[in-house]
Amino acid sequence: MTGSQLRQTWLIFSQATTVALAGVFVVASLKPEWLHQGPSVLATLPTAVGAPPRAAVQFSYAAAAQAASPAVVAVLANKPALTQREIDADPWLRFHFGRRIPQRQQTGLGSGVIVSPEGYVLTNNHVVSGATEIRVQLPDGREAAARLVGTDPETDLAVLRIELAAPLPVIHPGRAEDLQVGDVVLAIGNPFNVGQTVTSGIVSALGRSQLGLSTFENFIQTDAAINPGNSGGALVDAQGRLVGINTAIYSRTGGGSLGIGFAIPVDSAYQVLEALIKDGKVSRGWIGVITGEVNPEVVEMMKLSIQQGVLVKEVFKASPAAKAGVEAGDVVTEVNGHAVRSPRELINVVAALKPESQVQVQVQRGKQSLSLQLQVGLRKPLTDEGTPEE
Repeated sequence: MTGSQLRQTWLIFSQATTVALAGVFVVASLKPEWLHQGPSVLATLPTAVGAPPRAAVQFSYAAAAQAASPAVVAVLANKPALTQREIDADPWLRFHFGRRIPQRQQTGLGSGVIVSPEGYVLTNNHVVSGATEIRVQLPDGREAAARLVGTDPETDLAVLRIELAAPLPVIHPGRAEDLQVGDVVLAIGNPFNVGQTVTSGIVSALGRSQLGLSTFENFIQTDAAINPGNSGGALVDAQGRLVGINTAIYSRTGGGSLGIGFAIPVDSAYQVLEALIKDGKVSRGWIGVITGEVNPEVVEMMKLSIQQGVLVKEVFKASPAAKAGVEAGDVVTEVNGHAVRSPRELINVVAALKPESQVQVQVQRGKQSLSLQLQVGLRKPLTDEGTPEE
């Protein structure tokens, strides 16, 4: 073989290798599961011209759906007939009924998740609020009356209990703190009462708040289709573990999904679950302040030496904050070692504190940094209508 032929052969080999490596890189970037799941990508190519292809590469979330679905139930709640005022205030009801007031008792439709062998079911408060009778239907066809264990309107969660012959399917909890934007999730529930349905998507965002859906908001946002009837159902990860309770959708019409759904993280849901089972209510901390944002204008006006924190606008008389020495104009920067950067963060951090516990509160007063000892008070709960019980 001449030198020219060797060079030509080497050139062809190097080009083919470059193309092959480029192909592997593209597959690794866009479809990494192809390199780890199922048959080789090369196995999808024909063995010869005109020969039928080998088994195509398949990647499925069937195992995750099969693991979680048996524990996701339909919740039917009989409620008194709607008033026209209730219909006018709710876009979804307005879409269905318009000016026609239904005279008969209505049946609310939602979903729930069996979370323990004892028959405890997590669902949304708005699914069962005001119900005179609640029934739960399992995917295997079994049905049972449900007892309302307790509700927590401030997180829009409720706990039911059913009594059926063992064994009951129970979902396995995941870890919401391990979720990352881009992770695959499945939404499982009973949308529009068509029967159990599984939809897939990704985690679109974490820690969503200030949506006006509940008092304590720390939602997982997902583009997995969530529709009316999905409320109270399961948001699960790619292994079928519960990571959230589906709660709400964003819709311009109050109807179907637009690819923006919200779920309560599983760790928050289980905290409420344990409190309702143990005490029948959720006890939260309270310090007694009215707060505002710290922005550049506030920093300049008050000549602060910090850029982040929560401005104290007012301190209630005889409140825990007043007794600890907190004053209007102070900027709260930390509570018990947790940095706070917004009023919403402060509410969530304080609410998680145990009433009557002692905590350290760091405040900035002008150029002076202070550490104050504070005994946490008991936050008065909201009613189902969302009004404080003062």
